[in-house]
Amino acid sequence: MFRHVPNLLTGGRLLLAGVFFVILAFYQYDGRGDPTLLNVAFIVYVIALVTDFLDGYLARKWKVEGAFGRVVDPFVDKVLVLGAFIFLAGKNFIIPATPAIDVADHARFVVRTISGVAPGIVVILLARELLVTTFRGLSESGGQNFGAAFSGKLKMVFQSVTILVILAYVNYQEPIRRLGDSYLWAATVFRDVCIWSTVVVTVASGLLYVRRAISMYRPPAAGSPRA
Repeated sequence: MFRHVPNLLTGGRLLLAGVFFVILAFYQYDGRGDPTLLNVAFIVYVIALVTDFLDGYLARKWKVEGAFGRVVDPFVDKVLVLGAFIFLAGKNFIIPATPAIDVADHARFVVRTISGVAPGIVVILLARELLVTTFRGLSESGGQNFGAAFSGKLKMVFQSVTILVILAYVNYQEPIRRLGDSYLWAATVFRDVCIWSTVVVTVASGLLYVRRAISMYRPPAAGSPRA
């Protein structure tokens, strides 16, 4: 019975990801921008993170770790994180830019996201996950363990914290603005630092996985016991 609990938690996290995406899909900044929606999304994401911790902890405690968990658990994490960044870079979070000087009336065609997430950032995150997933699939099919490393877990922490920071920033931007421009500037800088730190950690984690895969598949040297 116990051996199924971690997998059930993983499945529950996938359902929570669906609920999270529905909320983000319905939300629209400066439209359907009810603060309650992002508050609920924040709570749902936190619950999903708790299940992510619990399923791994229980699997190790009860010694029920297996190939299914090593493959499906990272998959669910990727769906949750990448889906969140895709929505945050999407149309529901786009606002017109308001530059100080309107140059040749082209400024009205300039858009940016209030979330601070650009499509290029999503491409970087997605490319890393596709690469690591490819390595993991090849390894598991060959009977080799290619489970998550510490760098991958650190990457997940950075990404999740950034998502929560962005949700809070978008939801409470107006109250912060009323406190003064300096407060809003500080909040925006903190949001951007979180985003770009996440990008750096994600790329670094991907490079470490590439090095791990190269060492795993490097042909043995001539004369070695494996040759």
